[in-house]
Amino acid sequence: MTGNGEPDNDDRVGHEMHSLLVRLFPICRSLTGEGVRETLRILQEHIPLKTYEVPTGTKVFDWEIPKEWNVREACIEDERGNKVVDFEKNNLHLVGYSTPIDRWMSLSELQPHLHSLEDQPDAIPYVTSYYQEWWGFCLTHRDRLTLKEGKYRAFIDSTLAPGHLTYADCILPGESEQEVFISTYVCHPSMANNELSGPVVATWLVKYLMRRKRRYTYRIVFIPETIGSITYLSRHLDVLKKRVRAGFNLSCIGDEGPYTYVASRYGNTLADKVAAHMGARRPSMIRYSFLDRASDERQYCSPGVDLPLVSLCRSKYGTYPEYHTSLDNLEFVTPEGLQGGFEWAKDCIDAVEHNRTYRVTCHGEPQLGKRGLYPNVSKKHSADSVKAMMDLLAYADGRNDLIDLANLVQRLAWDLWPIAEKLHAEGLLEVLDGD
Repeated sequence: MTGNGEPDNDDRVGHEMHSLLVRLFPICRSLTGEGVRETLRILQEHIPLKTYEVPTGTKVFDWEIPKEWNVREACIEDERGNKVVDFEKNNLHLVGYSTPIDRWMSLSELQPHLHSLEDQPDAIPYVTSYYQEWWGFCLTHRDRLTLKEGKYRAFIDSTLAPGHLTYADCILPGESEQEVFISTYVCHPSMANNELSGPVVATWLVKYLMRRKRRYTYRIVFIPETIGSITYLSRHLDVLKKRVRAGFNLSCIGDEGPYTYVASRYGNTLADKVAAHMGARRPSMIRYSFLDRASDERQYCSPGVDLPLVSLCRSKYGTYPEYHTSLDNLEFVTPEGLQGGFEWAKDCIDAVEHNRTYRVTCHGEPQLGKRGLYPNVSKKHSADSVKAMMDLLAYADGRNDLIDLANLVQRLAWDLWPIAEKLHAEGLLEVLDGD
């Protein structure tokens, strides 16, 4: 249940998330530009996001904010005026950050600027050239093979000029200034899992958190991948290092594949422990080491930053054939997949919220019967109903938090949450962590 007694897992949530994803899908997003701003404006219709603009040329650690890129039109025409590749039909057709061009050329001249996947002949690949000026088009390999010798017009009406990088955050105060950090990215064009599932699930997590009582403060950020996380860290590192207790990067969290997480650099944070424990209840959970990193956990767990953060996914980025292609579409991400991704992330948040370190307050076994916590009539199997309580008391020596206790007594943490609260209310457990 939520803090207001509302059901946690409403089946409508998956369909509502998918509807938002469908609305966002056609927008051409990149590191910068109007596509990012439009995406954030739509998300602001659902949650209270504050947006920020960082000028081109701004130094952010070892990086620099790039020029802003926007596209109006792009296509390849043959000599008969047919558009053989058209950005308007699919924004993956254009290499990200392509410079403007309007020139006729032979097929042999055009070929170095074309990208396709021979082993996936019906997929349009996702290709970018962010930090080196270039232009190009992407198409299915099947269509590429149909191109005949002749002249072709390459036309890209784009701008690459000084502007801004845009990002947004939402900070929800809790009882403590200690924070749970949630990050996702808004920089990819029309791909459903490897882009929109993250911000859509994060949006519904904000809605959930706004309804419930919050022990921790929550900081949720929507950024361009890599350059955005570096930018955010460059502005907030001291506060994040001081306050963040656990963090979760959301990526590729909307398909119906296995539940997965990418561990922090040493795999020993509260976020690691929570993800491992809450994933254990799922029929298929895969843990990837930090050596398998490729999303923003690279920045958040880097030396000198070392935030206690893991990445949560369904099918991990790079492990499914639809990844970085047009096959990562509105059919690949489903309401059921999004619902599962939302519940996966929410379970981890709930585990952090309930996690405490307890110590028993008396020597020997406490007298539970006089407190109404133990059956008054002792007979065979009468203790079975209170075994979880007795096991918790046996290991509550102040050295283990609730996740540790659940692992030790071979229970799920949420089975122990109400028991620990009851024992604490009876004065049999004391809480050692004060936040």
